Amino acid sequence: MEPFEYALMDAAEDRMWWYRALHRRLIDAVADVRGVVLDAGCGTGGLLARLRTERPDLQVVGVEWSAQAAARASGKSGAPVVRGSVNTLPFADATFAAAVSADVLCHGGVDPRLALAEIRRVLRPGGRLITNMPAYAWLLSAHDRQVHNVRRCTARQLSVLLREAGFTLVRAGYWNSLLLPLMVAQRKLRRRSSAASDVASFPPWLDVMLHTATEIERRLPFRLPAGGSVMATAERP
Repeated sequence: MEPFEYALMDAAEDRMWWYRALHRRLIDAVADVRGVVLDAGCGTGGLLARLRTERPDLQVVGVEWSAQAAARASGKSGAPVVRGSVNTLPFADATFAAAVSADVLCHGGVDPRLALAEIRRVLRPGGRLITNMPAYAWLLSAHDRQVHNVRRCTARQLSVLLREAGFTLVRAGYWNSLLLPLMVAQRKLRRRSSAASDVASFPPWLDVMLHTATEIERRLPFRLPAGGSVMATAERP
């Protein structure tokens, strides 16, 4: 990503509605996991910090390509963070009970097939992968350019990618569905600067409203058929 995007992420991820909603879903997805969990592409460490707070029974480890972000992640979370690429993970085979990779496979520097093969390698048999991707190629925007996202996908495309990588028990679905119309309006109908970033401080009242929408959706007994993001879980056989 652009260097200043890491600074924005570091400052915002503890309180901005988007990160809180994403991290809640990722933590929910490892609720029954025991053992060592890898955050593959941990950014500035917000998820690692929340996992250490909410799941002190887990051992969490991060890997991050950017030296700047890795240092921030280690300082923020207190977890071990290794500098390295998700394309060639610096860990032994069958090391982890679960791996999380949130908005990483979308990056220009990542080869999704190589990265998934590496994640599969470092998961133990029966280990779980939880991955999040931005949805819909037609929603590529100025923010994607800033964070070097080159791909967005549908739930079906992500499911196919995971199965082709050798994962089983694949379940993929959309979230951030209730706010999708606002996202489309912001990214496609409103003229925005080429340097625009979606990571920012929101007025408290607006942040609460947006986060409340994601929480209402999270509590629904079903998934909606479209959304701004795709989250999938899968298992290494």
